Amino acid sequence: MTGSTVRPPAYQLLADELRAEITSGRLQPGERLPPEPELCVRSGVSRSTVREALRLLASQHLIVTTRGVTGGSFVAHPDAEQLSEALSTGLTLLTNSAEVGFADLLELRRALEVPAAGLAAERRSDAQLIELRGTLFDPHLDELTTMMTAHAEFHSIIASATGNPLFELVTRPLYHVTYGEDVVEALPDGYWARIDADHREMLSCIRNGDADEAMATSRRHLDYIAWANAA
Repeated sequence: MTGSTVRPPAYQLLADELRAEITSGRLQPGERLPPEPELCVRSGVSRSTVREALRLLASQHLIVTTRGVTGGSFVAHPDAEQLSEALSTGLTLLTNSAEVGFADLLELRRALEVPAAGLAAERRSDAQLIELRGTLFDPHLDELTTMMTAHAEFHSIIASATGNPLFELVTRPLYHVTYGEDVVEALPDGYWARIDADHREMLSCIRNGDADEAMATSRRHLDYIAWANAA
C-alpha cells in the first residue's frame, strides 16, 4: 500500500511560485510584485491566502511590503547579513546533531578564512581597519562572552573587507554557532591571550597590505584553535 502525499497549503504553493520567480531573476530587486487582487485571480486563492504567502516571503527577507498609496510588495535587495540568518539556522541544527562536528566547522573555516584574509589585506578600507581595531579585547580583563563576541565580529569584518559579499554570506553563520559549556571550559590556559595575539598580528598584516602573511597568520590561527580544542 502506497502512502498518500500531503498537499502543501495554498499559501505555501503561492510563496514557492513567487520565490522561484525571485530566485530565477524574473523578478528583479526593487521590482514590484503584482498587487494582491491580481495574485488572487492569477492563483485562484483568497486574499488572506495571498497575504499569508507574502508574510512568509517577507520573513525570509525576499520581499519588503510597504503601505500607503505607493505601497505594495517589492523584491528585496540582497543583504548578506539577513540572508545568512537562514544559513545560520540550518548550520546550528546540523552542529547540534551527530552529523557535523567541530572539526568539520574548522575545515570549512580554513577553506574560507585563509583566502579571505589575503583578499582583505588587498582590498580593505580605512573604515574597516577601524572596525577591526574596535573588536580587539583584553584577555586579562574582559569577560568570556565579550571575547567570544569580539572574536566572531573580527572574522566577520575580515569577510566583509574582501569586497565579495559571498564571503560574508557564507562565513557569517559560522560565527553564530554556539558552543556548549563543556567545550569552552576545556580550553587550555592562555587560549584567549593567543587568540588576541593572533588577531593583532592579522590586523597588522591587513593594515600593511601583506596578503601572503595575512593568509599565513590566519592559517596558524586556525591550526591553534584546532589544537586547543583537541587537547
